[in-house]
Amino acid sequence: MNNLKLLLSAMLLTASQMVFGQGAKNIVISEVLTNNANSVVDEFGQREAWIELENTSYTTYNVRGMFLTTNRQVLDERMSAPDRIKLMSIIPSGDERTNMGARQHLVLFGNSSPAQGKLHLQVQIPDSAAVWVALYNGNGVELIDSVSVPILGADCSYARMGKGWVVRNPQQVTPGIENTASEGQQQTGVDKFKEQDPHGFAMAIMAMGIVFLCLALLWLFFTIFGMVMRHMDTAKKVANTQPIKPITKTVEVTKELAHKTGNVLQEGLDLKGVDMEVYMAVIGLALRQYEDDVHDVESGVITIKSKDTGWDDEYSQMTHWHDPFLPSDHNAPSIPTTPELH
Repeated sequence: MNNLKLLLSAMLLTASQMVFGQGAKNIVISEVLTNNANSVVDEFGQREAWIELENTSYTTYNVRGMFLTTNRQVLDERMSAPDRIKLMSIIPSGDERTNMGARQHLVLFGNSSPAQGKLHLQVQIPDSAAVWVALYNGNGVELIDSVSVPILGADCSYARMGKGWVVRNPQQVTPGIENTASEGQQQTGVDKFKEQDPHGFAMAIMAMGIVFLCLALLWLFFTIFGMVMRHMDTAKKVANTQPIKPITKTVEVTKELAHKTGNVLQEGLDLKGVDMEVYMAVIGLALRQYEDDVHDVESGVITIKSKDTGWDDEYSQMTHWHDPFLPSDHNAPSIPTTPELH
């Protein structure tokens, strides 16, 4: 019982880790501004470099406990998790804005201190050089997303557009909102779908439709498979309970005949052809036995053909009275006649 509880606990823990890991993968870096001259102002009226995160899913996920870094040393696989975490800045808890809803964005300030606010991080973002920005999961080991940001001008940003990244001028910078295509830029199919379905209702309906279609196909497949298996079982039962006797008898007699013939031929070879007539006679008797046992089946119907024997002929039965006008036999005794009376 204890082993079962431990197994279930391990399965639940693994499933929860998979769910949270999958949720973390929906968080991406969507926009970075390194040289903030006239852009976003924080709570203290200051302008710092900022990094924007986006929740690409339609579910809520809290990013507290995740890490941001610009130090490439964390890519060393030989580095332990505690040493890697020392080179990162953690996103602190205590702010409701870290609980990102579906399709929401969150702006985090760099080159700052958590003492200035929950969304202020110590991550170093240079304003006059290219920089690599990475987002790590709460374990400090799993890399969720990263981007190499080129040197940017004042108030210009590096924004994700579809599957690529573009440099946007100050008038196109969109901190905290969706990165839409500006004039002269072609909007991708994903961006169009996001605009037409901002709340994700169409996506949810499509996903549910696909799931139900797959379930219907599985039901149809297993129904047909079950019918085929039931018919096969029925055929096997019929074959086992009601075997075809004539075929069975023929097979048995044929096997017996083959065995006898093989023995006779083997003996004939051993005797080098002596008494060949005897062997031929035995083979003939075996063939005759085969024909009598298998094919000599009487129908049980008696056929009677009629034949006229004349036993009931009236003329042949009359011996005393004949026609007087017919010639009589001279050897036969005469019959006395009565004189006619006048």
